[in-house]
Amino acid sequence: MALAGSGPLVVLVHGYPQFWWAWRHQIPALASAGYRVAAVDLRGFGASDKPPTGYDAPTACDDLAAIIRSLGADDAAIVGLGLGAWITWSMPTHQPAVTTAIAPIGMPHPAIFHRAMWRHPLQWRANQYLRAMQAPFASERQALTVTRRLRAWSGPDHGWITAETADRYTEAMAVPFAGQAAAEYHRWFYRCRLTPTGVRYLHRVGASIDTPVLHLQGEQDPTSLPVMGQESRRFVDAAMTLTDIPGVGHFLPEEAPEAVSSALIAWLAVAHPSR
Repeated sequence: MALAGSGPLVVLVHGYPQFWWAWRHQIPALASAGYRVAAVDLRGFGASDKPPTGYDAPTACDDLAAIIRSLGADDAAIVGLGLGAWITWSMPTHQPAVTTAIAPIGMPHPAIFHRAMWRHPLQWRANQYLRAMQAPFASERQALTVTRRLRAWSGPDHGWITAETADRYTEAMAVPFAGQAAAEYHRWFYRCRLTPTGVRYLHRVGASIDTPVLHLQGEQDPTSLPVMGQESRRFVDAAMTLTDIPGVGHFLPEEAPEAVSSALIAWLAVAHPSR
C-alpha cells in the first residue's frame, strides 16, 4: 500500500494484472488536491497477504472497509480499475457505512456485466480471458501472459508499456501465490451465479446505490462494451457521471493519466470535497 497527502480519504484499487503502482500518476495529483490517498494491493496481489481463501467480492469489500478503519477514517471515496472496479461497485451495498462515493473505471455494474457475459455475443467473445482462467494450471501461467495482456487490452498507443512497466507487473505476478489469487478472483466472479454465496452477492449488489458515482471508460477498451456504462444507471439513485475517454483502452490511469486525474479531482470536489 502507498500513502500520500492529508484530508478526506480516497482509496485506489488496482486492476488485473497490476498492483498499487498502477496509480503512480494519480497519487501525487490527488494528494496535491487536498486528499489523503491510499493505493492498496488487493488480497493476494503485490505485497499483500496471500491466504488460501477469500478471493471473492464480499471478502474484498470487508478488506477495504478494514483498511479504511485502520487508517483512522470514518469513510472514503473508492476508485477502482477493472477487477478493482468490480469491488468498487460492490462497496455501497456491502459496506455502505464507509463508502461516500465510488468511481469505477473500465467496468460496468457487476449485474450488467454478469448478465452480458452470458447473453451478449460480443461480450461473450470479450470474456475469453475469463473462461481461460477456469482452466487447470491457469494460475501458474499468469506471469507469462502479463505483457501480452497489457498490449491486448490497451488502446492503439502502446507507448505507456515501457520495459519498466512490463517488468514490474510481470515480477509482481510471479510472486508465489499471486497468480493463484488472480485466477481465483476471476473464477469466483465467473461462477458466482452457480454458488449460494455468489447468488446472495448478485442479489445484494443489485440493490440501488445512493452514493455519487463517476464511471470512466476507454472508448477502445476491449474488455467490456461501452454501452454497459449507460445501462449501469438503472442501479444508481444518486448523481452519476459517465465519461468516455477517446483513444485509450482498459488501463486508463496509465494510458491517459492526466485525463483521469483531472476527472477524479473535479468529481471529488463535489462528491467528496476536501476540507
